[in-house]
This record gives sequence, structure tokens and C-alpha cells, in this order.
Amino acid sequence: MNNISYNRAESVKNASEQFGTDKEMSRFIGGGTNLLDLMKYRVENPEHLIDINHLDLSEVENTDSGGLILGATRTNADTAYHEEVEKRYPLLSEAMLSAASAQLRNMATNGGNLLQRTRCFYFYDTATPCNKREPGSGCSALEGFNRLHAILGESEHCIATHPSDMAVALAALNATVHVDGTSGKRSIPILEFHRLPGDTPHIETSLEPGEIITGIELPEKGFAKNYHYLKVRDRPSYAFALVSVAAALELDNNTIKDIRVALGAVAHKPWREPSVEKEFIGEDATIGNFEKLAAKLTEGATGYGDNDFKIPLIKKSIVRALTEAMNK
Repeated sequence: MNNISYNRAESVKNASEQFGTDKEMSRFIGGGTNLLDLMKYRVENPEHLIDINHLDLSEVENTDSGGLILGATRTNADTAYHEEVEKRYPLLSEAMLSAASAQLRNMATNGGNLLQRTRCFYFYDTATPCNKREPGSGCSALEGFNRLHAILGESEHCIATHPSDMAVALAALNATVHVDGTSGKRSIPILEFHRLPGDTPHIETSLEPGEIITGIELPEKGFAKNYHYLKVRDRPSYAFALVSVAAALELDNNTIKDIRVALGAVAHKPWREPSVEKEFIGEDATIGNFEKLAAKLTEGATGYGDNDFKIPLIKKSIVRALTEAMNK
């Protein structure tokens, strides 16, 4: 049994100071829906837990620019059902309510959702090599059972995927993650928050040791009319995505004024290509154009055997999600 110390943080500054600089020794704990599993499996073995649930970080507040800030410690359920989120950002609400189970959504926090770790079988099995768990040991998934694994942005060091549904919708909405730590406050665009694996798959986000997520800011534009979150999975609930698509459109009659497409369960982070989206602004919203966009978004996609099916599946899912969004 590992000895673990526990402290309740009194402030964000106090939490950051308790964390220190050794990220292997300390962990912030909110809902604990992922961290406690990792500790049970001995994937993570922190010596110190810092409880941040009692910090003043749970409100949903309007911003001066017309957007909304979601408190980091607010639960996924409370956020998804919040009146302003449902009305102004239904794509996010839809994505969040597709995740996990009602019980887990009642515990999981917004900040923790972004920081949850991959569900790669080999990452959880400490008897097998995993570069994410033990850098330099190898990636067992490359030639192993890799049905759930990445087809975009992967590397020879890691083909794991990020499991969040919420993060995919946030990527489509151009959200911003606010963080605080001993070096002060800063803001990170959601598309820069998570990292691709490269040769350092164990470094998953842009956070510095001791930094804590304080809130997630949504811009004014919420695509509340033409949107759809499509999650393809093995069973209708309590299952991670095989592929997912957050699709949002702004239309002028049948002309595309703005288009957003973020993909989940296909890469180490939510996958979005704004430069590709821009090519279709001013074009007609047709299935033919959606198929062209899907082809461009998945250029370079690579399967590893068990997950080869994801390549045609994600293309079809992009077209379906955009069609559903167009027809709302």
C-alpha cells in the first residue's frame, strides 16, 4: 500500500504552492473519476493529493465580450444542463451528455474532463511497455490490439487517443482555457492546450507543473442553430467513441458563412484543421462539398490493422454530422 497525504487547498495560489515542481509527487483532485482509477491500477502513484473542490471555481458567468466562462470545478452534468449552455452552446451540451454515464457526469469536473488520460489498454496494463507511462519503453499498441487507436497525428512513439467528448465540442467552438499557478495567470487556446505525441507522448498538455485550470471561456458565437455532435460507439451509452464529430455551420440560405468540424477518438487530441474549413466558406452546403471536406480533413490518415475501419468511418461520420447540422 502506498502512503498518501491529503490536503484541502485554501486558494488557487495555495494549491499551486502545495503542488510544487515535481509532477510525479502531487496531483490535484476534483471529481476523481479518472485519477482514482489510475491510482487503483498503479498507473499513477502520487504521494500527495490536493483537493480543489472547495475553491471558488464552480460558477458559470457571462464575459464582457458576450461569451461565457465555465468554472473548472463545476460538474459536467451541472454544466451541460445549465440554461445558458443549453440555449447558447447546445453543441457543447449535446457532447457532454453523450459522455460516460449520468453518475459519472454528476461527479466529473470540467477541468478534470480536459485532463483525463487515454483509455489505451496498454497504458493501463503496467506489465506492458508504454511510452506514455514509461518514456522510452516502447508502444505496445503499434503491433497489438489497436481498434480504438489513432489514425491522425500519431507517431511511432504513441498511437493513443484522447477520450474526451467535451474537448471535441470545445475545439469546434474555439474555446480558451484559463489557468493559474505560481508564475501567474495565462490563457491557452483550446487547439493549443493538448499536444500531439511526437517523441514525448507522456507530455499531454501545455500546462506547467502546479498550474491549475480555473475556467473555460466560450466565445460569443455558439452556433446555436445549425450544429450536431455525432458519437459512434459500440453501445448507446457508457462507452468511449470509436469516432466522434462536432459539426457547426453558419448558413446564409444554402451558402456556408462559417463552418467548424472537430474530430474525436482519432488522434492524441481533438483534431481540427481551420485552414481546411476556410476553403469551404462561400461554398454551397451540399453533401458533395461535405465529402470533399471530409477527404481533406483525413488526408494522411493511417490505420494499424484493427483500426483500419476508422478511416472510412470518420469520413462518413463527418458528412453525416454536417448534414444533420444543415437540416436542423
